[in-house]
Amino acid sequence: MPDAIFNGWDGVLRILLIAPAAYVALILILRMSGKRTLAKLNAFDFIITIAIGSTLASVITSSTLSLVDGLAALALLVGMQFVVTSASVRWPWFNEAVKAEATLLVRKGELLPQAMRRQRITSDEIEAAIRQSGRRGVEDAEAVFLETDGSLAVTRAS
Repeated sequence: MPDAIFNGWDGVLRILLIAPAAYVALILILRMSGKRTLAKLNAFDFIITIAIGSTLASVITSSTLSLVDGLAALALLVGMQFVVTSASVRWPWFNEAVKAEATLLVRKGELLPQAMRRQRITSDEIEAAIRQSGRRGVEDAEAVFLETDGSLAVTRAS
């Protein structure tokens, strides 16, 4: 049981050395890849962001993963994201294959129940988004969209 609390200074020293190196390397990789790498514009971007964080945590805490192995994994994730986003810009068919479209949930102050069911969104969630946008209720919204990143966007009724 004592090993579960402390099993020597080797692991602590490894973390103290590897964490700053991995952090600096990740910053450099992200700066070279551009702002788009950490954008959360759609589900694919969100997954890459989570995967990068998980990989960094593994590099720092796993004694079986070397710094070079971890940096290769980080560079591969960032590179794959770069390739996918570049292909999405070049080829509309590819963009449609990897990215979802926004879904209209409210039109002219009226809920669209079929779209809500398809997207598994409740009227309470829509109403909360409408209130957060500074409006009182569904009737005050021209439209509410479930965006590709999972957020709800509200447009004002004129």
